[in-house]
Amino acid sequence: MEIPETTIADLIRRLRRLEGQIRGIQQMLTDERDCRDVVTQISAASKALDQAGFSSSQAASRGAWQTPSNPPPRATPSMTSRRCS
Repeated sequence: MEIPETTIADLIRRLRRLEGQIRGIQQMLTDERDCRDVVTQISAASKALDQAGFSSSQAASRGAWQTPSNPPPRATPSMTSRRCS
């Protein structure tokens, strides 16, 4: 399965930004910055990593659906008529 070049470029950009964020956190620790500030930045970095993972998972699942042997699922009348309760 191939990931589109635009998706790869987006993931690399996200990971480079995250790398800079992690270096910033390391510097904060070296500079003995306030613990709350460090925790805030760690939380932000964690969320950014989660988003990058989600983005790559989406790309992988789209790629898997687009293979000729496994076309994307089509909605059937029974699927679209179901209600959430």
